[in-house]
Amino acid sequence: MEHTERTPIERACDAVKGQAKLARLIGVSPANVNQWVTGNRPVPIERCVAIERATAGAVTRKDLRPNDWESIWPELAGMPAPEFLGTPEPAPA
Repeated sequence: MEHTERTPIERACDAVKGQAKLARLIGVSPANVNQWVTGNRPVPIERCVAIERATAGAVTRKDLRPNDWESIWPELAGMPAPEFLGTPEPAPA
């Protein structure tokens, strides 16, 4: 049996326990996620941040768009993952 590395979108589905759950978390249909997983369609740029947040940074925009993330999100260049994840600060008491 040949071992193949999981794609970033497959890892995102694994991180949240399934395609349907990822779809629900990011506001798309399960069919959309399935098309990304099967490679029939690429993950749209506008869904990458939501996937990154849904997976708590386990799959990042950089993972999802390895060839063009710097031109899409130049502000992320040189920043470690936790800093660009965008986790909101707790509200003041």
